[in-house]
Amino acid sequence: MTSRINLTWLLWLRWGAAAGQLAIIAFATRWLGVELALLPLLGLVAVGVASNVACGLWLRTADEVPEELIAALMALDVLILTGLFYFSGGASNPFSSIYLVNLALAAVVLRPLWTWALVVLSMGCFAALFFLPLDGGAHAGHAMGGSGEHLRMHLEGMWVAFALGASFIVYFVHRVARALAEREHELMIAREATARAERLASLATLAAGAAHELATPLSVIAVVTRELERSLAKARIDDGARSDVGLIRDQVERCREILLQLAADAGASTGEDFSSVGIDRLVETALRGLDGTAVEVVLPQHAGPELVIPVRAVGQAVRALVKNALEASVGRGAVRVAARLDGTRWRLEVRDHGHGMSEEVLERAMEPFFTTKAPGKGMGLGLFLARDVIERVGGSLVIRSEAGVGTTAVVYLPAGAQARPERPLAARSAA
Repeated sequence: MTSRINLTWLLWLRWGAAAGQLAIIAFATRWLGVELALLPLLGLVAVGVASNVACGLWLRTADEVPEELIAALMALDVLILTGLFYFSGGASNPFSSIYLVNLALAAVVLRPLWTWALVVLSMGCFAALFFLPLDGGAHAGHAMGGSGEHLRMHLEGMWVAFALGASFIVYFVHRVARALAEREHELMIAREATARAERLASLATLAAGAAHELATPLSVIAVVTRELERSLAKARIDDGARSDVGLIRDQVERCREILLQLAADAGASTGEDFSSVGIDRLVETALRGLDGTAVEVVLPQHAGPELVIPVRAVGQAVRALVKNALEASVGRGAVRVAARLDGTRWRLEVRDHGHGMSEEVLERAMEPFFTTKAPGKGMGLGLFLARDVIERVGGSLVIRSEAGVGTTAVVYLPAGAQARPERPLAARSAA
């Protein structure tokens, strides 16, 4: 990918160089009245343009870009530049400093071996202009020690060459460096997403293993309790003993349901379909079963575009945020849940009146298995799973907190049919 970026910017540089060469040839012949060998000069420019077109077409279908190709193109540019100098004054051409543009770019995009090879090639080509002089030419008088108008023209040309060279070097080196930095940022984001996926896969494996290992003993206990219940009924044992056995059986069934839900929360269940839902229904799904008297809901008066999301998964992610807010706001006021349309996305805000979080805790808040709750009160997976679900549907989760004031969780979800699943989503309670 780095080589592809480098080649792309090299092609842009070569287009700019071809345009500049044509402009200089036209300016020298039309406005300065300099006699130049137009046919070989235009032929050399045409070679550069043809090679650029060929590389551009090849790049559209190429899977990999070898570094040798970039080095070969830059070597061709050195040869073309040498030919242009040869037919326009030889070594006395004031634009000879343009060699440095290629060398500066090579130092950025190529390994030292290729860069030094281009340095040697450029030095050799420039030296050859001294030993293979072309009779006559625009700067022949200055080359032989001339003065006057020829010298002035040469010095002005040196200034123009310096300005062009400096502009090309600064512009393209900065653009290449910025493109590489952006690519590095994308790779960092991808690595973070991969790390989160690996953590979820480990969690799913752990949950599925626990469900599998505990399913058999729980089934045995369920069968034994049913047989014991029948035996007690036949023996006409008092209802209290049978009631206790029935309670044991009910709790076993509850344990089995908890294990199944644990596997689903970790991502081991089948994917949930995406469906259209209004923001009011999403909030209703998230708040179902919670203490409604402790939650203040603020929804827009007019229905906006619907969301295309896995309703249960996203609803449970928002529910996890509300449950955290309720736990933090006990005795300090109601939790505020507000939704509004923000451009092309819905903004869902959950604000509590708790003690807030310090900067150190806020930085780690969405890490898996990180919690500030007392032992047995939570596993530290709520925010981690909530963010994972929200980001998979194209949204984002932002947590803001101030110690002593409270915490605000802001969920952004794409409005309309903009959300697209990256892979099947499992419903997660994230509680």
